[in-house]
Amino acid sequence: MIMKYKPAYKKIAMGLLSYMPNLKDVKMLQETIQQYENDETMKLYLWKKEDDVVGVLGYQEQDGDLILRHVCVNPSYRDEGIGSTMVSTVEERQGKTLRGSSETLGFLQSCKRLNKENGM
Repeated sequence: MIMKYKPAYKKIAMGLLSYMPNLKDVKMLQETIQQYENDETMKLYLWKKEDDVVGVLGYQEQDGDLILRHVCVNPSYRDEGIGSTMVSTVEERQGKTLRGSSETLGFLQSCKRLNKENGM
C-alpha cells in the first residue's frame, strides 16, 4: 500500500533513502528530506507491506514531467517487484509516466522491460 510521506515517518524514510548510493552521507540525506518537506514540486511516498514500511519513492514535478529522483526498497524485501509496483502505482495516481534522472534511469528501464516480459 502506498502512502504519502509525513514528517512522522522521517526516520524511516531517511533509513530507506540511505540505500541510494549518493545519499550515504548523513548531511546529504538530511538535506534531501528537507527538500521533500519544503519544496512543493517534490513528492515522497512510502510503501507499506503488512505492518512494515519497506520502500520509498520520490519524484519532482518539472516542466509538466515527473522525474523519478529516488526509489529504494529494504534489502530484505528486494526482488519481490515492490519498486516496480511503486512506480506503476504513482504513475496511475498521477496520470503521467515517470521519467528517469541520472540515478534512476536504469531502474526505470528495467521496470519497463520486466513489465513487457510479464505482459503488462
